[in-house]
Amino acid sequence: MREITASGSTVEEAVQSALQQLNTTEDRVDIEIIDEGKKGILGLIGAKRAIVRVKKKKDPVKETEKFLRSVVNQMNVEVDIKTTVEENHVTYEMDGENIAILIGKRGQTLNALQYLAHLAINKQKGTYYTVTLDAEGYRERRRETLESLAHKMADKAKRINKKVALEPMPAYERKIIHSALQDVSGVSTYSDGQEPHRHIVIKP
Repeated sequence: MREITASGSTVEEAVQSALQQLNTTEDRVDIEIIDEGKKGILGLIGAKRAIVRVKKKKDPVKETEKFLRSVVNQMNVEVDIKTTVEENHVTYEMDGENIAILIGKRGQTLNALQYLAHLAINKQKGTYYTVTLDAEGYRERRRETLESLAHKMADKAKRINKKVALEPMPAYERKIIHSALQDVSGVSTYSDGQEPHRHIVIKP
C-alpha cells in the first residue's frame, strides 16, 4: 500500500491516522489536503471532518538500483547489484559475466554510469546522496594503480627536475593522486585544464 485517504477531526489527526496505516513517518510521504474540515458550533453542530491523501515517496536508493538494472540490461549485461548505504553515501556493487563491458577503458563506462546514478538518486528534492558505483572491486584496483602511478611520476619529476603532467581523469581519481602525494617531500601537485581534460601536474 503506497497511498491512503484518511480523515480526522483536524488535518493533523487525519495525517497521523494515515501515517499509522502506512506504517511510515511524515518525512517519507507527500501530503495533499483534500478538506481542512470545520470545527462547527460548540465543536459539534455543522462539524466537518478533515480529509487528507497521503502518498509514500519513492525510495531514491531503491529506485536508482532499478534504474541501473534497466540501463545495464539495455547493454545486454546481466548483473547482481549489492547496495550499501552509509549515512548519505550509497555504494552499488555490480557482479556478473561480461562485467568488463560495464567498466570500459580505464573505467570510463563505469564513471559514466556512476554519473547517471548520481543524477537519478538526487532527482527528488530532500536528501542529497553521493554515489559510488563499483564492478567486481574495480575501484580498489584502480586506486592502487593510481597510487603506484603517483609515486612513479613524483620520482620522475624529482629526477628530471621538471613538471610532469598526467593524463586527464575525473575529480575523484585526481583526489587519489593528490592524497597519495600530499606527504611526499620534494613535490607538490595541482590540477590544471578544463573538464573533461582536467589533469594533475606534479611539480618538483
